[in-house]
Amino acid sequence: MSIGIVRKPATTFRFRCWDNDPENGRGGTGTMGKFSSMGMAAILAALTVGGCTTQGLDKTATTSIAPVTADISEADLAAGKAQFREANYGLAEKHFRKAVELRADNSEAWMGLAASYDQLGRFDFADRAYDQLLNVAGRRPEVLNNMGYSQLLRGNKKKARQLLNEARTGMTDPAVVEANLALLNRV
Repeated sequence: MSIGIVRKPATTFRFRCWDNDPENGRGGTGTMGKFSSMGMAAILAALTVGGCTTQGLDKTATTSIAPVTADISEADLAAGKAQFREANYGLAEKHFRKAVELRADNSEAWMGLAASYDQLGRFDFADRAYDQLLNVAGRRPEVLNNMGYSQLLRGNKKKARQLLNEARTGMTDPAVVEANLALLNRV
């Protein structure tokens, strides 16, 4: 048995069944029923879509933005250190400032920011950065050494000596503090 679709001009479709079955009394063709154009179009669309394959689709690889898993302030911290080593204190300040804006608990970035302000002669901002550093890291010997050097740069010898001596007592290797104290004694 085979099924065919015959389109009539009145936009109705009839299914015809060719079965040559003498028992049904028709012996030839018969109509199975009438469907509207919309119903038939829906059936044809379903049959067409059901047979779709992926051939001809664009298989170009796409990229997506991966979630950030690393510390985003690390790049600015590294850039700030590099600029500080090159004596580009303005650029170092910019990168250290961005690093602390991205991660306020980054004590290394606060230390770099304070040291950059010291080198730029912005002691008011350096004091603010040192205050934040003390809140984040506490009175560690490295912090006290930098604060003492800051006082040395300002010409405040008494305060510089006090901070450097406090730093020396807490350091395991006081070579840097000793060098700062020697510098203080020459000034």
